[in-house]
Amino acid sequence: MVKIGSIELGEFPLLLAPMEDVSDPPFRALCKEGGADVVYTEFISSEGLIRDAAKSVQKLDIYEKERPVGIQIFGANLDSMMRAVEIVEATQPDIIDINFGCPVKKVVCKGAGAGILKDIPLMVKLTEAMVKRTQLPITVKTRLGWDHESIKIVEVAERLQDVGCAALSIHGRTRAQMYKGEADWRPIAEVKNNPRMHIPIFGNGDVNTPERAVEMKNLYGLDGAMIGRASIGNPWFFNQVKYFMKTGTHLSEPSVADRVSVARRHLEMAVDWKGEVLGVLETRRHYTNYFKGLENFKPYRTRMVTSNRSEEVFQVFDEVLEAYAGEELV
Repeated sequence: MVKIGSIELGEFPLLLAPMEDVSDPPFRALCKEGGADVVYTEFISSEGLIRDAAKSVQKLDIYEKERPVGIQIFGANLDSMMRAVEIVEATQPDIIDINFGCPVKKVVCKGAGAGILKDIPLMVKLTEAMVKRTQLPITVKTRLGWDHESIKIVEVAERLQDVGCAALSIHGRTRAQMYKGEADWRPIAEVKNNPRMHIPIFGNGDVNTPERAVEMKNLYGLDGAMIGRASIGNPWFFNQVKYFMKTGTHLSEPSVADRVSVARRHLEMAVDWKGEVLGVLETRRHYTNYFKGLENFKPYRTRMVTSNRSEEVFQVFDEVLEAYAGEELV
């Protein structure tokens, strides 16, 4: 049984990765229904929280149906991170996660996210201080290192565990790689197989098929998989992985009616949560995958991603349901 603190997560939990402008409450709810064992919020700036910036504060919204849910924060200033912990703790998440892995330049240039991989002592100091500040489990998401020459993830993992980190999610790329090339899970396996380690080690990066998740479990011996891009427009992915792990066969693809139903609910929840403009805008990235495999779908998709009114998108959903009634997806 894998546990984060006292939270029991099953034998090989599947975690929804924190993704900017993706893992918001509507999408997290759908992924939870689709089999995710833990969901994480979009990453939230500690500086934004302590300034009471509206966008950062809104990301703190969590709902009972999501639990267990982790709120992820990033920053490189000790005082700001401590103040942010108190703000986050007041919203009563199950887990607080620290982002030490985001490779985006605007985050890295402030020494936060993957930028902190250049200063491992600060990384450890921030983690230790946060562990001491809260009773909630503190977890960390990071990368293998800054670049190929500076991969010290085995040592880094030991040091984070030693100061109280409750679990570690590791993306199998360096910051220098960004999202290019293939994720290398071998260094993550070295962390897991280190006899000194006893906290859960989750793998992240390129878990894009059920077979890959099985490989992460059986070949690399990891405790669970954190899934990001493969879930976009595909909240069923978690259950597909679990079904394959249990039976060795693939779960049948959701029908067109299922896909329209979930896309409709996604947009409804997004508009309710963020309002018409942002709700419509931020749901667009999911439509390509929601309807992947449908022939001659481009005209419908074009209308979905160019319309600025939810009413028009709902109309397109109705037309898709009628045009593809009974059709199987491949």
